[in-house]
Amino acid sequence: MNEIQKRPDRDAEENMGLGIVAYILFFVPLLAAKDSAFARHHANQGLLLLLLVIAVNVIGNIPLIGWLLYPVGMLLVLALFVVGIVNATQKTKKSLPIIGGINLIK
Repeated sequence: MNEIQKRPDRDAEENMGLGIVAYILFFVPLLAAKDSAFARHHANQGLLLLLLVIAVNVIGNIPLIGWLLYPVGMLLVLALFVVGIVNATQKTKKSLPIIGGINLIK
């Protein structure tokens, strides 16, 4: 067990910046901090947010229904984006509401 795994508070302290970057480019923390549970958690949340953006855009292209749901979906994405960045800056591993329970990156 390495030192980062022994001290999760230090992990969050050292990788807070990568946690924030994860919501813009989810794969960067996976490359820069392979052993960090904090960075992996936020990379997972960033990936889920990216998949939600893709789904909202696909649904948004459906005539009528999609045109009505698209603005609501993008507001949801924006709110989740802000929540994720706030969680990373507070050095917590809280999951995003609604989509955060899914674990794609182990």
